[in-house]
Amino acid sequence: MNLRSPLRAAAPALCAFLPAFLPSCRVGPEEVDTVPTPLRVEPHSYANLDKWKTRHLELDLAVDFGQRELEGFATLTIEAQRADAEPLLVLDTRALEILDVACATPAGEFAPGLFRLGRTDAILGTPLYVDLPRGVLRVRVHYRTSPGASGLQWLEPSQTAGGAQPFLFSQSQAIHARSWIPCQDSPAVRATYAAEVATPLGLRAVMSAEQLGFDETKQRWTFRMPQEIPSYLIAIAVGELEFRALGERSGVYAEPSVLERAASELVDTEAMIAAVERLYGPYRWGRYDLLVLPPSFPFGGMENPRLTFATPTILAGDKSLVALIAHELAHSWSGNLVTNASWNDFWLNEGFTVYLEQRIIEAVYGPERSAMETALGMRSLRETVASMTSTPEDTRLQLSLDGRDPDDGMTDIAYEKGAAFLRRLEELVGRQDFDRFLREWFDEHAFQSVNTATFEAFLDERLFRHRRARNGAVDVAAWIHGTGLPEDAPTPRSARLEELERAAASFAAGKLAASDLALDPSQALELLVFLRALPPRTDSTLLAALDQRFSLTSTGNNEILATWLELSIRAPYPPAAEALERFLTTQGRRKYLKPLYAALAETPEGLERARAIYAQAKPLYHGIARGTIEGLLGL
Repeated sequence: MNLRSPLRAAAPALCAFLPAFLPSCRVGPEEVDTVPTPLRVEPHSYANLDKWKTRHLELDLAVDFGQRELEGFATLTIEAQRADAEPLLVLDTRALEILDVACATPAGEFAPGLFRLGRTDAILGTPLYVDLPRGVLRVRVHYRTSPGASGLQWLEPSQTAGGAQPFLFSQSQAIHARSWIPCQDSPAVRATYAAEVATPLGLRAVMSAEQLGFDETKQRWTFRMPQEIPSYLIAIAVGELEFRALGERSGVYAEPSVLERAASELVDTEAMIAAVERLYGPYRWGRYDLLVLPPSFPFGGMENPRLTFATPTILAGDKSLVALIAHELAHSWSGNLVTNASWNDFWLNEGFTVYLEQRIIEAVYGPERSAMETALGMRSLRETVASMTSTPEDTRLQLSLDGRDPDDGMTDIAYEKGAAFLRRLEELVGRQDFDRFLREWFDEHAFQSVNTATFEAFLDERLFRHRRARNGAVDVAAWIHGTGLPEDAPTPRSARLEELERAAASFAAGKLAASDLALDPSQALELLVFLRALPPRTDSTLLAALDQRFSLTSTGNNEILATWLELSIRAPYPPAAEALERFLTTQGRRKYLKPLYAALAETPEGLERARAIYAQAKPLYHGIARGTIEGLLGL
């Protein structure tokens, strides 16, 4: 399919016939290296959001695995935010080749327009300036992505589970949508979208949207997202995919060889949806489907509406790692429905979501499992705070990430400190009142992007003024704007967790043999808690005893395996060396990669080994993961 626009070739003739309403419209890119950077409304976007906002986006894309690029059109319907809005639209791009820009006439026809590219910033990318003739509210950009687009991952067949077909998936959060769509790439902008995607024969396209149809003759898939969402939630994947229903409104996509295992592991999805609805109101996105991706996906999951992207590392065979699905589902209320307006307010997405996740786990799997996972999260938070003494400002809930990559804010602070703050509020007013408060928050801010000040005002109005709690009973400012962890932070207790930690201490001290450990092999969480409670440099003879008892080097639970391999690096425990290399070269989840490479890099010989493994594994990893690891290894 040839998507190259005839506009540039036809420009001279078209200009002769441009209607009178387009007196300022000129053709083609004007190469200007000195375009001044406008005052930004939002620190991580060039878009002039105070002047114009996108209301609808239409994508018409062709997928080219040979060139590793998408080519096509993005048509934006925009709305003026003020009567005197300047006739200039500013969009975010990153390494996009802009082929043409056209502006719609009142009759709906497109005529060539003037566009310019500004200076490129290492974090923000390159602003695209489009002159807007009088009355124009639709702009069409013809573009092509770069093979190295930060928001796209192109996989060779050998990098997939099936090994026969290539695969493509996107990861737009936080500011990577601009690498495959020219857009106003800010969570403050919510828009509906529609898309048509042409794929190679035999490959299926899926998106974070309702699938409307498939044209076999043109090999084109059609999608529609009728709810307004921010750009970071636009997602696409293309590959050899099959579908299996999990319930009336839920299902899973995966490669054929993975589908049966995925469907079995995720069978409780419908029960999770029902559990959240009972607490916080209806699920408002139609369907909740999941896509189990090939192993190079850098995160555990991504909450793309209607289609959560999930790592295959959660497929443990015993549902022990499905808390991740509870987390991504919870985002359907906290994050997707009510969204942080900027990445400085990221905790409004993730803190709320961790709290909801804990409530889902409690409802579906019982209070003891929820208590253990909550206690583990809190201990991880305390470790994170202790490790950030040189950057205490980053332990605030509301951050100041101006001039920094917003990915820097994706730490336990947003997730676990945010959730701890909400648990503190629940302690203060009681669960019933707090659930009612959260339901009101979601209902009254549905499909809106909000900031921390909005939440603070709502908290004061709805929880402190009209209910038995009073603001003085909890220092909201200390929680949100203060560093570290407030003294009134809740301390979740789990009797079983404490018992397991005592056992780990006794084992590490040589007072308890591996054969005497009272661990239930069917309860993966128990083993994980035990391993995490061991000293970082546990003696290798003790590790050998554990390995003999629990077959840790060959476990199929990736959470346990990653923890075990980190212990084996520091011991060191040579029998796990082969498993470590296999693990690092067959999956790309950043949560696992970062601590393992960091542990290797602690010694000169380990660093040399880490660099050798990374050289082999690099093609598998997503660009986000590569950036993290190269920083650790000094590459």
